[in-house]
Amino acid sequence: MPTPHTHASETQPNQSRPAPAAGAQPVAGAEPVAGAEPVAGTVVKWNGHPKGSQAYGRILAGLAFAGVATFAQLYSTQAVLPVMAAELRVSAAEAALTISLATVGLAVTVIPWSFLADRIGRVKAMTWGICLATALGLLVPLATSFPVLLGLRMLEGMALGGIPAIAIAYLNEEIDRAHAAVAAGSYVAGTTLGGLAGRLVAGPAGELWGWRAAALAVSVLATVAAVLFLVLIPKARGFSPARGIGLRGAARTLSGHLANPRLLALYVQAFLLMGGFVAVYNYLGFRLSGEPFSLPATLISLIFLAYLSGTVTSRWAGALTQRFGQRTVLLAGIAVMAAGLALTLTQMLVLILAGLIIFTGGFFAAHSIGAGWTGAIAQSGRAQAASLYNLAYYLGSSILGWAGGLVFQSLGWPALAAAVIVLGCATAVITAVAHPSSGRQRRQRQPDKASLQHP
Repeated sequence: MPTPHTHASETQPNQSRPAPAAGAQPVAGAEPVAGAEPVAGTVVKWNGHPKGSQAYGRILAGLAFAGVATFAQLYSTQAVLPVMAAELRVSAAEAALTISLATVGLAVTVIPWSFLADRIGRVKAMTWGICLATALGLLVPLATSFPVLLGLRMLEGMALGGIPAIAIAYLNEEIDRAHAAVAAGSYVAGTTLGGLAGRLVAGPAGELWGWRAAALAVSVLATVAAVLFLVLIPKARGFSPARGIGLRGAARTLSGHLANPRLLALYVQAFLLMGGFVAVYNYLGFRLSGEPFSLPATLISLIFLAYLSGTVTSRWAGALTQRFGQRTVLLAGIAVMAAGLALTLTQMLVLILAGLIIFTGGFFAAHSIGAGWTGAIAQSGRAQAASLYNLAYYLGSSILGWAGGLVFQSLGWPALAAAVIVLGCATAVITAVAHPSSGRQRRQRQPDKASLQHP
């Protein structure tokens, strides 16, 4: 089980501490009293904010607003892709590049952001990223051409890379380990609300005033959320600044994670499931805007209300791991995804929407387990382990989310849905092989039992 972080101030990393007396034992779980001096001869260890404390609530609320600012911007064009394709006279796959390039930008920067956060602190790195992304988002509606729009979207995604992986590392350092899985689920729930809010704002605005107005409305929403994040997020107490390790050290850290078959399986899961998920949401709007449905953009934007099922299931999944284990809950989430997507193969709108709700709930349950489990498996370099997860996650979004458009345009919705179901089945097989069953896992990793139960 990883050793708890020693108490350290993020803004004063070199603050001196009294040396422990000879033979003194550390006081596990002790917290310093505000305004009180440390007791001489005592090493105070930081075990994280307990569930129910004021700081715990502020962390979850602050990261929820960070999720709104991040994912409202990242997927802001998804609800208006048909409108954007018509106004800019581009194809469905070309319009989807406004999503794919933003996620590519995020994917290629999550690892550099994680190393920067190790040096300057989690909160400072997230603050830089969210402020830069918000400023770029406000420039998107001013794009003078489609190539300029794509360039701004990619830069916006690069700035947003400073949020997802760092947020998980921050949670693991600041929250009591017994509640880390629930906290991670709450954070993922916040990201679903962010993605939903952006799409619900963009859809009606896009239909009434065009895609530029939609982008501006989402950017204003993200700005408000960014300000609330800055106000609410507490200063880190479990962070210890890392020394520069250089390119060789960084390569060793990353290669060590990639050599771990359990982590590698989670990265493959992130790539395949997220790619299929984004493909479904990218192109379902095109299906519903055509015959026989012919739905307007405002109504199509309402399909993103299905994200609320993910808000619920991501929290449930974190709690269910304490009863059934991560492996079981993860496989169940994948099975639910496949069942929901099968319903979208019908021509009945009610069944299509029901299937989308089920599919979305299953995806976010699986994703919340994968994101939280990554931090539990990694014994060191947690920010980098989470960054690799996010790299795979957003590469899947970029590559498979775009490639799904080629399948849709050539073969139609049934072929796209079938392809995503195959991706889910492949992920389930990889997960089952790479992660032992609960009983075998306990026998293999008895010394790390606590980390298995509470990622």
